Amino acid sequence: MNLTILLGILLIATGAFSAGSFAVPFGKIRDWKWETYWMVFSAGAYIILPLLACIIFVPDFSSILKDSPSSVMVSVFLLGAVYGIGNLSFGLALRYLGLSLGYALSLGLMLAIGTLIPPMISGRLQVMMNASGGSLLISGVLIACIGIALSAWAGIRKDIVISEAKKKETIGEFNLVKGIMAAILVGIAGSAMALGFEKALPISELAAQKGVNPLFTILPVMLVLLAGTFITTLGWCIFLGIKNNSLREYKSAMPNKVLFKNYMFGLLAGLLWFSQFIVYGMGQSKMGPYSFTSWGILMALTIAFATVWGLLRNEWKGVPRGVHALMILSLVIIIIASFMIGISGSV
Repeated sequence: MNLTILLGILLIATGAFSAGSFAVPFGKIRDWKWETYWMVFSAGAYIILPLLACIIFVPDFSSILKDSPSSVMVSVFLLGAVYGIGNLSFGLALRYLGLSLGYALSLGLMLAIGTLIPPMISGRLQVMMNASGGSLLISGVLIACIGIALSAWAGIRKDIVISEAKKKETIGEFNLVKGIMAAILVGIAGSAMALGFEKALPISELAAQKGVNPLFTILPVMLVLLAGTFITTLGWCIFLGIKNNSLREYKSAMPNKVLFKNYMFGLLAGLLWFSQFIVYGMGQSKMGPYSFTSWGILMALTIAFATVWGLLRNEWKGVPRGVHALMILSLVIIIIASFMIGISGSV
């Protein structure tokens, strides 16, 4: 395997670990409704951290955005807003299904749609299909879907054998039907981010022309994309805050120590979530002309790491050994598939 491609896969895997871990701090937040801590997380992940990253790594980012085609900027912003719908649904999927099953169902659809549709639109997929790597890419996506299906089946088996009381010991608001509906919406709307990366190539190329390190040319893109995501999130969280009378929680009269910790854990989740894209961008820059394969690797390995977190959080406590074995098998298949997708661009 090309060593540059291998380095790219390892960098993306690091981002996947961060992505698979971002929801863990939510478990430490006390006395806040979902919309409150999701809003704090979103402010950090979509606005504060992308802006800080651009200031540090791309000091001239404002001129890059100013010189970028307005049609590209609008398209990327709107795709970010659509992705916001998917990310809101993702929060609900985790809320109702837990880390392992929520990630498997949600990101599984994002993997398949987000890996294939954007390059299909741009024509890069057709070029790759005419080469030997095309069949490996399709095989990798199909095998990943098999692994994801097994993971989902393990989750359904778990739902059958564990009592409602046991489920809610680890997942406070467990609801299989609501969770599956949210996950389906995640897969459809959430894949807009992959399409946004594809549409934003002119912005990244302009950043490279202006001397930005190739490792960080994705950062101006993230600023535009996530601004759209934040607008969608802001509107929905304010709506829920009014509906559920939870807006007061941002400054409610709980002990100051608890309030401070809630903000810190919410922002830590934002840091973990956003940092995946710094490392992802570094890895993507190593993947050559078929950089769209990076998305499949990120999604597949994120599912794997999130499932491990689910195990550590005892979400699978009390299930039969056969269900555990099925879940572990699904992880192995997903990891193998991610490497198939990754190396498909170099064969």
